[in-house]
Amino acid sequence: MELKNFDDLMALLPKLDQPLRVVLAGSDGENVLKGLFDAQELGIAQPVLVGDRARTVTKLEELGLEREPYTMVETTPGDSIVHAAIDVIRYGDGDILMRGNMLAHDFLAPLMDRNTGLRDGNRIMSHVTLASMPEYPKLISLSDMAVIIRPDLSKKRVIIRNTVEALNALGYEKPKLALLSLVEKGTFRMQDTVEAQSLVYEQKRIPFANCDLWGPISYDLIISREAARLKRYDCPWTGGGFDGIIAPELTTANTLLKSWLIHAHSDICGAVMGAKVPIAMTSRSVSARESLLSLVFCTILHEYYKKKQTE
Repeated sequence: MELKNFDDLMALLPKLDQPLRVVLAGSDGENVLKGLFDAQELGIAQPVLVGDRARTVTKLEELGLEREPYTMVETTPGDSIVHAAIDVIRYGDGDILMRGNMLAHDFLAPLMDRNTGLRDGNRIMSHVTLASMPEYPKLISLSDMAVIIRPDLSKKRVIIRNTVEALNALGYEKPKLALLSLVEKGTFRMQDTVEAQSLVYEQKRIPFANCDLWGPISYDLIISREAARLKRYDCPWTGGGFDGIIAPELTTANTLLKSWLIHAHSDICGAVMGAKVPIAMTSRSVSARESLLSLVFCTILHEYYKKKQTE
């Protein structure tokens, strides 16, 4: 199965017995509020707003949403908005966490606290983005642009497993993942190329994830079949066959994603994997539609986890 665009993602939305309670941490952000209330209109979300009441109400009034149903969890200056949101979920009153109007570090750090956060046992969290680009024939994932700054070999395995799990939830049985690098040949002067070769070799011998893994490979070869032809590069998935890209580190992934947003006018959505609940997280500069799409992604993940627990 392959998703050509975000309409295909929307088509995967399951029928819910009742809307999922979405806990928005930092509830005075414009487009996240729009996306969340759009999700409520679709029947998949029940907003739980966590943050400053006065600023939130003002923003809702500006958006014409003040009469829509929601639950407000007010925080006061000095309180941790994220900890308050985590408590809502830990006490059984939330199904999905959503990043609102706050810096990524301020949002993520409390989540990974072993004592008070939302870590799922010893699992390591990582972020998975889905993107739609005019030049690429289907949705493509990108990992990790938000959580793990400089992953070593063991954490790259985790990022790959989390990416595979996200794509499994979307119907991909054995996704094809590219290990992005500057060049397509291993060199000891570039550690990420050596690690990419090691991961591919390991995956062939003793698979650590249910995927096809290729790398190291440069970006032009992932995206363009013509580049592969000109460079005489033999790979069956260049120019549209890859389902996902694994970046060597966070800066590369984040810069690539923002380039897609600004220069390629891409649509994106994103979720943090490896937590006790799905976590909707994108850049604060994305549109309301992309905030909605992140909630659609997380709704599919929520139902996927629920189904796995009953199997």
